[in-house]
Amino acid sequence: MKTFDYVRATSPEEAAELFAARPGARYLGGGTNLVDLMKLGVERPETLVDVSRLPLDEVQECPDGSLRVGATVRNSDLAAHPAVRARYPALSQALLAGASGQLRNAATTGGNLLQRTRCPYFQDVSKPCNKRAPGSGCGAREGVHRDHAVLGHSPHCIATHPSDMAVALAALDARVELYGTEGARSVPVAEFHRLPGEHPERDTEILPGELVTGVLLPAASAGLPSAYRKARDRASYAFALASVAAVLRVTDGVVDHAGIAFGALAQRPWRAGRAEEALVGAAPTTAAFEHAVDLELSAAEPLRDNAFKLPLARSLALDVLTRLTAAART
Repeated sequence: MKTFDYVRATSPEEAAELFAARPGARYLGGGTNLVDLMKLGVERPETLVDVSRLPLDEVQECPDGSLRVGATVRNSDLAAHPAVRARYPALSQALLAGASGQLRNAATTGGNLLQRTRCPYFQDVSKPCNKRAPGSGCGAREGVHRDHAVLGHSPHCIATHPSDMAVALAALDARVELYGTEGARSVPVAEFHRLPGEHPERDTEILPGELVTGVLLPAASAGLPSAYRKARDRASYAFALASVAAVLRVTDGVVDHAGIAFGALAQRPWRAGRAEEALVGAAPTTAAFEHAVDLELSAAEPLRDNAFKLPLARSLALDVLTRLTAAART
C-alpha cells in the first residue's frame, strides 16, 4: 500500500484548514468505501484527514419541525432513530436496504452520500475508465454494463450511483449542508450529485476541500406517507438493480404533493420531476400512476444489456405509489 500521512480534525473549521494545507488529501469518515478504494489502488491520498470524531454525530429536532442529521451519524443509528422511523419512513427503509449490519454500524451519513460508483471498470486500475482516469475511455459501454445507467448517461460514462439513502433523501427534498474555507452553504440532495456529461470524474457539486457537515430533512415532508423499494440480485447485501423512493399526499381526492426518485438508473438519484408534475392535481388512480411513470421513463436510453431495468423500475414505482395511496388520503 502507498504510504500516507494521517491527521485528526477536532472541528469542521480545523478539518477544512488541514485539508487545504495538504494537496492530495482525503477526508476519512467510516472508511467503508475509501479504504477499499485505497486497497485497490483507485484512491492514493497523500494525507487522510480523519473527521470521524467531529461533533457531528447527533440527530437534532429543530424548532420548525425539520430534522438535522450530523454527517458522522452512523447509518444504523439513523435508520433506528424514532423521529426518522415515524416521520421519514422511506429514509429508514432505504438505510436498512443498504449493505450489511456490520457496514451500517460503521458507515456515516456524509460518507454514504460521497461513496463512489461500484462500476467494475472504475474499481480495476487495469481497465479504461473516464471517471478514474479522464480521457482513458469507458470500458463498460461496450463491455459489461448490465448494472449501469439508462438515464442521464453520456458517451464518457455510464456508471450509476450506489447509495440507497441518497434516493430517499432526494424524494424527501432534503438538503446537504457543507462547510469549507469559504464558509457554510447547502445544496438540495437531488442536485448534489452530477450527471457525467463531459466530466464524469466530478461526482458531486462539492467544492475542493468542502466537508459534508450534515443533512437537513424539511418539515414539509415530515409525517407524509413515504416508502422505499429496491430490487437486487439477492435478498441481502447487494446493490440495487433499480429502486424507488416516493412521498405522496392526497387531499380531497387528488394528489397535492408528490416526491419521487429512482435509484440505480443514473449517476445520481434520479428525481422524477415529470412524473411528479403529471401527478399533482390528478386523482391517485392506477392509470394516473402509469401515465406519470411512463412519462418519466420515456427519456431512458438503455444499452445493449440493461433495458430490463425499465420495466423493473416501472413495477417498483407503481407498487410504491399504489401502496402509499391509502395512507396518503387526508
